[in-house]
Amino acid sequence: MDSSISKRTLRHGSFFREPTLIALQTMRAHKLRSFLMLLGIILSVSTLILVVALISGMNGYFASRVANLGSNVFLIHKFPIISDSKELLKATRRNRDITWEDYVALHDNLKLAQAVGVEVRRTAKVRAERQNLEDVDIRGVTANIGDMDVEEVATGRYITDSDNQHRAMVCMIGADVADKLFANTDPIGKTIAVDGEEFQVVGIAKKIGNTFGQSQDTFVYIPIETWLKMYGRNNTLSVNVQARGPEWMARTKEEARVLMRARRHLAPNDEDNFGILASDSLMGLWQNLTGTLASGMVGLVSIFLVIGGVVIMNVMLASVTERTREIGIRKSLGAKKRDILMQFLVESTVMAMVGGAMGVLIAWILSVIVRSTTPVPMAVPISAVILAIAISSAVGIFFGVYPARKAARLDPIEALRYEN
Repeated sequence: MDSSISKRTLRHGSFFREPTLIALQTMRAHKLRSFLMLLGIILSVSTLILVVALISGMNGYFASRVANLGSNVFLIHKFPIISDSKELLKATRRNRDITWEDYVALHDNLKLAQAVGVEVRRTAKVRAERQNLEDVDIRGVTANIGDMDVEEVATGRYITDSDNQHRAMVCMIGADVADKLFANTDPIGKTIAVDGEEFQVVGIAKKIGNTFGQSQDTFVYIPIETWLKMYGRNNTLSVNVQARGPEWMARTKEEARVLMRARRHLAPNDEDNFGILASDSLMGLWQNLTGTLASGMVGLVSIFLVIGGVVIMNVMLASVTERTREIGIRKSLGAKKRDILMQFLVESTVMAMVGGAMGVLIAWILSVIVRSTTPVPMAVPISAVILAIAISSAVGIFFGVYPARKAARLDPIEALRYEN
C-alpha cells in the first residue's frame, strides 16, 4: 500500500510540474508578450497591495498618534463624534458644557474607575528670552492626568496636587517649545510668559513628533486651578476617566453615562446631551473613512482583473491552437480529457500567479520608496500578499477554464490532422 501511495504522489507531482515548467518556458520565450499578457494582473495586484498598505499604515499611525487617549482611558466631552452637519447643529443647541461640578460628581461617585481627572485647553501666546510663539496649546490639568495621558516627562516633573491646591505658577512644556524658546539652554527653572503671566518651567515632555504634518510638541501644561484663575470658569472641560483594565472599559463607560444622565435629569427616551469618546469610537470613525477609500478602489481593481483575465484567456486559446497536434499525440497515447484540462488550467494559473507575484514585488518596492521619502505611513501586511496571490490564481483558473475545456474536447484524429 505504501508503495502505491508513493507512486501516486510521484505521478501527481510530475503531473503538476510539467505544465508549470511549460508555462514558465513559454513566458521566458516570449517575454514581451508575457508582460503585456500579465499587465492587467500586475496593475490590479499592485493597486490592491498599495491601497491595503496605505490603509494599514494609516490605521496604525492613527491608532498610535490620534486615537491613543491613554491606557484604558475615555473622555467625557460636550460633544460626541458627529459626522453629520445637521446633527452637529442639533447637538450645539442641545448639549451643555462639561462643568467643574460635573467633574467633581464623577470623581466622587464613579465606583468602577481607577482614576478621574480633568483638563481644559486653549491657545495662547508664549514668550521667553525675546522669543515669541503664537498659538501654543495651553492645557490646565489635574495631577493624575500625567498617569493617564500619552505625554511623558523627559526631565523635571509633572504638575502636582500641591501645585493645584496653591494655584502655583509652574508649567511643563513640550519639546518644541523648549527647543524654540531655550535653544542650547536647559529650560528647567527658567521663566516663560503665558499671555503675560509668568510661569516657572518645572518639566519638559518627551518629544512626540508630528501627526499629519502638525507638531504635537507645542504645548504648555499648567495646574488647572491656575488655568481657571487666568481664563475663568465659563469654559467646557474634558473629564478623563481611566478604567481598571480593558475588560472594565464598557462597564465604566456605562456607569459614567448613567451618572451624567442622572445629573442632567434626562428621561429614558432622551438623547445624551454630552459625548463619551474612546479610542474604539475614534478608530471606528477613521475606518469608515478608509473603508470608503477601499470600496472606491475595488472597482478599479476589478476592471484591471477582468482585463488581465480576458488577455490570459485569449493567449491560452492561441496556445491551444498552436499545440493542437501535441494535444492529438497526447490523446492518442492515452491522455484523458481530465489530463489535458488540468494541464492548461495549471498553465493559466501559473501565469496569473507570476503576474500576481510581480504585482506584489512592484507594490512592495513602491511602498518602501513612499515610506522612506515621504511622511505617508505604508505597511504591507502578509495577509494582503496572500490575498493578492490567491486572487490572481483564482483569475487564472476562472479565465483558463474555457481554453482548457476546448483543448480537452479536441478530437484526437482531427487534432493529428491539424496543420499550423
